[in-house]
Amino acid sequence: MSKIRVVTDSNSGITQAEAKKLGLSVIPMPFLIDGEEYYEDINLTQQEFYEHLRGNATVSTSQPSVTAVTELWDELLKEYDEIVHIPMSSGLSETCHTAQNLAKDYGGRVQVVDNQRISVTLKQSAIDAMKLAEKGCSAAEIKEYLEQTAHDSSIYISLDTLKYLKKGGRLTPAAALVGSILRIKPVLQIQGEKLDAYKKVLSFKQAKQEMIGAVKHDLETRFAPLRAAGEMTLSIAHTDSAAEAELFKQELETVFPDLSVVYVDPLSLSVSCHIGPGALAVTATRALK
Repeated sequence: MSKIRVVTDSNSGITQAEAKKLGLSVIPMPFLIDGEEYYEDINLTQQEFYEHLRGNATVSTSQPSVTAVTELWDELLKEYDEIVHIPMSSGLSETCHTAQNLAKDYGGRVQVVDNQRISVTLKQSAIDAMKLAEKGCSAAEIKEYLEQTAHDSSIYISLDTLKYLKKGGRLTPAAALVGSILRIKPVLQIQGEKLDAYKKVLSFKQAKQEMIGAVKHDLETRFAPLRAAGEMTLSIAHTDSAAEAELFKQELETVFPDLSVVYVDPLSLSVSCHIGPGALAVTATRALK
């Protein structure tokens, strides 16, 4: 049986400390803040990130360097036979495509998974990969499973403000101004490839109800067989809103008593820089039994 190491990046929300406990590797995502480079969970904490963001710093994301990726792979392959590398969704970043090209030089020992996930859904994929490795699956078999089940997940996100979408060029200034005047609370969705609009509401309470309704619809339609088989879970992610996230967890457990809320984690900073603090997300995700 091959000795396999699972690798993901900090877009999964898995911290460096948590990675050590789990027995996997996490590549920190780089950020440019007012022209200075930082690395998530290395020299940039969640608190520091939001301080910069609220202070109107210029924040942008970047890819891990080729050297950072290949040096980690080279070091791991001294001890492990194979690597399963699970980056964030290829629809949200070029990180996946870059890793796929790099893996071509590793003779099949590195399997890069285009898993179409981010945040707590990506975290679940990494956990599932470890379970499959423990069962004796090869890296290629793990990649096949994760890509086949990539779209067995939905994410809905409510935003507190349109400011950061406007700042990142994803919203026109006029639309942001109208939204601010009307106090519109957008609800976004991630269905694999991209971050997209879902609904516009007028209050945070309405936003939560829309997200719950969306998840309920998914669970009763395309995820119904998986739910019946006990393979669906719920998770929550947030941007600097831990207290609201815990309250939301209680609401979800009341509405969906048959499902577990497995994670309540900070949202990936790569998404957070585009949507700002005060956001709340819910996911319905398939998890390996």
